[in-house]
Amino acid sequence: MPHKTTLCLWYDADALEAAQFYAATFPDSAVTAIHHAPGDYPAGKQGDVITVEFTVMGIPCMGLNGGPEFKHNEAFSFQVATEDQAETDRLWNAIVDNGGQESECGWCKDKWGLSWQITPRVLSEAVVSPDRAAAKRAFDAMMGMKKIDIAKIEAALRG
Repeated sequence: MPHKTTLCLWYDADALEAAQFYAATFPDSAVTAIHHAPGDYPAGKQGDVITVEFTVMGIPCMGLNGGPEFKHNEAFSFQVATEDQAETDRLWNAIVDNGGQESECGWCKDKWGLSWQITPRVLSEAVVSPDRAAAKRAFDAMMGMKKIDIAKIEAALRG
């Protein structure tokens, strides 16, 4: 039975490539179905891959090959909570090294323009700490980072 809610992500023509990358990179992710156009459409021809059903970390998604009209932007992102520096590095590097680009404060974009926040749990917990001085130090440390360095966040928390 289909999910009641599915994220529809618009791609130019490479939704299948993106879905396969996500499935290979993130845990609890898979390509679950590939659908071909039953006829010609503005961005493609009959038989082209038109939609791809996949999950990203358990979240049901559909990739739509809709053409170049719309692009991803930072108004939507996946936030991934990581447990340690190794996991943070692995996911960040997978995205950036596969044609993506670094941004600030734990954000990066994949080669299709989709934004990702690779966020260690220690950072998420630090910025909401009841110790507001420690929270500010951790926040200030994060503001100078691209990929999050957990050791520097922990040092900032300690003061």
